[in-house]
Amino acid sequence: MEAGIVGLPNVGKSTLFNALTSAGALAANYPFATIEPNVGIVAVPDARLAQIHRHVETERVVPASLRLVDIAGIVRGASQGEGLGNKFLSHIRDVDAILHVVRCFEDDDVTHVDGTVDPLRDVETIEAELMLADIEVVENAVDKARRAARGGDKEAGNRLSLLEKAQALLADDKPLRLLDLTKDEARAARAFGFLTAKPLLYVCNIDEDCLASGGNEYTERVAALAVADGGEVVSVCAKLEAELAELDAEERAEMLEAVGLAEPALHSLARAAYRLLGLQSFFTAGPMEIRAWTIPAGATGPVAAGVFQTHIEKGYIRAEVYSVDDLEALKSEKAIRQAGKLRSEGKDYIVADGDVCHFLTSN
Repeated sequence: MEAGIVGLPNVGKSTLFNALTSAGALAANYPFATIEPNVGIVAVPDARLAQIHRHVETERVVPASLRLVDIAGIVRGASQGEGLGNKFLSHIRDVDAILHVVRCFEDDDVTHVDGTVDPLRDVETIEAELMLADIEVVENAVDKARRAARGGDKEAGNRLSLLEKAQALLADDKPLRLLDLTKDEARAARAFGFLTAKPLLYVCNIDEDCLASGGNEYTERVAALAVADGGEVVSVCAKLEAELAELDAEERAEMLEAVGLAEPALHSLARAAYRLLGLQSFFTAGPMEIRAWTIPAGATGPVAAGVFQTHIEKGYIRAEVYSVDDLEALKSEKAIRQAGKLRSEGKDYIVADGDVCHFLTSN
């Protein structure tokens, strides 16, 4: 699953992407410095890995990860092709969630495509282009679905119901992530790849002076908007995060202390993006490695086993499971077993975020 970084040109998208992935994407002070999307893998920091490692000797510790796509800046008129907009919008259609970078800092040395800093105007520009693209998709599909539904086609009926709901919401200038859909309608929606239906995280790019307070009047406006349109918000100083990413661990700790941060803000961003994609982690722990594995929230034991090793999902018998809290309290898996805290879970077991699992299979 992928999250796409979007925003107006020159708001710090590529700087943020570079800091997250150390991928070296071009970051320049002019519009459209990024044209083709850059793709990188981002580790998802998780303090529970260190907790497990305190009590389980291992050769390596492997965090979960997610894929990020740095998409070129979108400008007003993108849905009609401005700034190569249709090409860029197609890149957004391919991702599973959107990280919308919003400029929330003043700096005369960094140009703004509209001349002044106004995060709500910027958000409205991007959202309007995504809505216009969705309107075009709906208008192109609704008549065909209506004709098919008249013939009694059940799937066409679901598509028509979805499209009519989408049409009404878009006419009210609201994003499709606010749609209230039945299970069948939601399944139909996935085929359309609606842009405004994708989970959304606003990333407020602030300056270093705002780090202590965590934001400013600009970020407060974005946060209020997020409540209204079903999005979430996290604030980062992309410039500082890029500098932190280039330091060794000791120097990074010193700089974080100097600016009053407990950890890089990118850690919070990576975790927020992970949750935004509907993902969670379970762990395996042994002498070879301690690893966080990525699964969708609500996944069953066999699905988790298939992520661990693809060939064992069908042969799943049960999982032996314990919590990180139990390991922290009892200090070893042996003590957990002796205390009766090791659970045996069957095929219907819903894996909880943070479970430590051993899988027993017939394979």
